[in-house]
Amino acid sequence: MKRILYLLILILSISGCQIRNKALSNKRDYSFLTDSLNIEPQLEKYKLPGFSLVVFENYKIVYSHQFGLKSSNAKEKIDENTAFSTASISKPITALLCHILEEKGLINLSDPIDKYLKRWHLPKSKFTENNSPTWKQFFNHTSGTNQGGFADYYEGDTIPTIKQSLLGQIPRYDKEIEFLFTPGTSFEYSGGGYVIVQMALEDTLNKSMAELAQEYIFSPLGMKNTTMNQPNEKRFLTNVALVHDKDGKVIRTGLPITPQVGASGMWSTPTDLAKLSIEIQNALRNKNNKVISHQVAKKVTEVTAFKNAVGGWSYGWQKSFGYSNYDWFSCNGSNTGVGGNILATMTDGNGMVYLANGEKPNRFPVMNYTRTKVLTLMGWNKTTKDDIQEIPLSLKKQLIGTYDDFLYGQGMETKIVEKNNRLYVESPLLDFFKGKNENELLYLKNGTFRIVDYPNLLQFDLSNGKVNAVTLTRDSLKTEVQISKK
Repeated sequence: MKRILYLLILILSISGCQIRNKALSNKRDYSFLTDSLNIEPQLEKYKLPGFSLVVFENYKIVYSHQFGLKSSNAKEKIDENTAFSTASISKPITALLCHILEEKGLINLSDPIDKYLKRWHLPKSKFTENNSPTWKQFFNHTSGTNQGGFADYYEGDTIPTIKQSLLGQIPRYDKEIEFLFTPGTSFEYSGGGYVIVQMALEDTLNKSMAELAQEYIFSPLGMKNTTMNQPNEKRFLTNVALVHDKDGKVIRTGLPITPQVGASGMWSTPTDLAKLSIEIQNALRNKNNKVISHQVAKKVTEVTAFKNAVGGWSYGWQKSFGYSNYDWFSCNGSNTGVGGNILATMTDGNGMVYLANGEKPNRFPVMNYTRTKVLTLMGWNKTTKDDIQEIPLSLKKQLIGTYDDFLYGQGMETKIVEKNNRLYVESPLLDFFKGKNENELLYLKNGTFRIVDYPNLLQFDLSNGKVNAVTLTRDSLKTEVQISKK
């Protein structure tokens, strides 16, 4: 009896400590981030007009700070409610909307999408004769369509319809969208595919893309500073950041008009996008979610495209990178003169969103600096339980060398090097996204390898005493990449 009483007291004591620790974490003062990040000098150094950042931890927004100007002409400062053009961050929102609509019984995402189209139909192709693409294949870029991205328009321009866009009657394209391979067999990033999704939604439900997103996502989640309406339409936002060129000058009116709304037409703030991210995170743990169901959250964040898919892609979200040993869902948006990122962990409710109103040479250094600093300062680090073994010397010698890009398939040199008796992988993409080019290659006791903070397991084919191929594994998905030393 005394032993049972002791155990109860011990359990209650541990629970009390956990509750107190949680309370302390909730009271953490995050104001140190402003001084530690020191972003203002970065804006000045790279001539970036404005930058907006939100950090969330344990399923709560814990830090929000804005730097710089909405417009270099007006000198008006960006605030928490200032919306930016989010570019391709629109895509996972479009995919999410479709999954919500499917759950409500309004569409079936496993159906061929062509049966939902009225204004236009998919072009005939040898690739689709016996394999008409489904909605889902457009979400994860495995439909086989081309048209990667689109030019912006401004007030005074003739704005094309989305039918004209698909017919190729727009800048950058001179022919109708086409299929490059059999749907489901490979990966090709396709903004045009999301235009097809937009048309299917509007043709089927007789509402604009902007109306549907507002009704089913933005309003229910209280995203008051988010819209898919365009600057030439009613109900467009009034507090917005204008787009700027590499010299820090406003591009034309500063308000790009994007008829391809489903692909890149959303305007939002880091705060609103953090709310959305946290809702997905809550839905993944099936707790405190109000709009997005657990089933939908799982569907839109699981890896469904793997072969040639830049390390992994879900229905809308990129799943290519790892930070702090977490699994992340993320999305990068990049239009002329504006861009940003959503980065969110699949567990524990951590992440960040940042948006900037400058061109790539201006915003990329600031965004990369901020991401790296936030990850370091926040100290997120998920414990892993890898069963590691020492790499035999003979195996080390076989692996060391310079290869084609076997991690992401982007044609960049990837190296395996030895430092202090350990092997590391060097990749320009890992350097760009992680801020360091030293990623340890761990040898697991099951014979596979893991690169620290890279989400896929690797198994090298070492027949004939040399590296011939590597098999990448993610959950139940596998793909083989042929490689050779340079």
